[in-house]
Amino acid sequence: MSAKPPLLEVKDLAVSYGSLRAVKGISLEVHEGEIVTLMGANGAGKSSILSALSGLTPFQGTVRFDGQDLRRVPADRIVALGMAHVPEGRGIFGDLTVRENLRLATWIRHDREGIRADTERVLDRFPRLRDRLEQPGGTLSGGEQQMLAVARALMSRAKLLLLDEPSMGLSPVLVREIFGILQEINRQGVTLLLVEQNANMALRIASRGYVLETGQVAFSGASGDLRSDPRVRKAYLGG
Repeated sequence: MSAKPPLLEVKDLAVSYGSLRAVKGISLEVHEGEIVTLMGANGAGKSSILSALSGLTPFQGTVRFDGQDLRRVPADRIVALGMAHVPEGRGIFGDLTVRENLRLATWIRHDREGIRADTERVLDRFPRLRDRLEQPGGTLSGGEQQMLAVARALMSRAKLLLLDEPSMGLSPVLVREIFGILQEINRQGVTLLLVEQNANMALRIASRGYVLETGQVAFSGASGDLRSDPRVRKAYLGG
């Protein structure tokens, strides 16, 4: 792991919805170039953590991204700083074309040539999207919609991608394809924080992981250590 400060540093993060405390003071860090996974059962607080990090949900505690304190920083400014959130369910605009979905991610940018070059790069990475540029996003297959969601996030020139259940609803073949794409994105310099129910796939590509239980970090470690941990094997890896 790099000796540099973490790209993302979270201390004592708490998230509440009324009287319900969904996240109970978790701490974690993600270093530049890593893939880190958050694991846990439904309701463990994983999606709430990502929503808090990306400025969509109020939180208590400390979040620092690339050296900057994110308290009271609005979501659009967080995107401009280099953090992009690919939400559960993909969050694409079904009535807009693929091209329009991609263009929406560049609203904070004013460099036309850079936008044009980045569009070509993401379409080279996702050739199926190039074939469907003028097709409404809602008519794409589930795998294609996930590709569009990731491509749109990359159009913001993100340093860190927050990915919430990217394999949800996809066939095993498409899951392998999506995870291969995520590995390639990471090799090209984008850091990933990954929430994923498919623990086998997540731990296969991640360097480290955190296991959440009822809004708290139960334990954490290197992916290899987690894969061999009896608690993880019993709860998430089918024994």
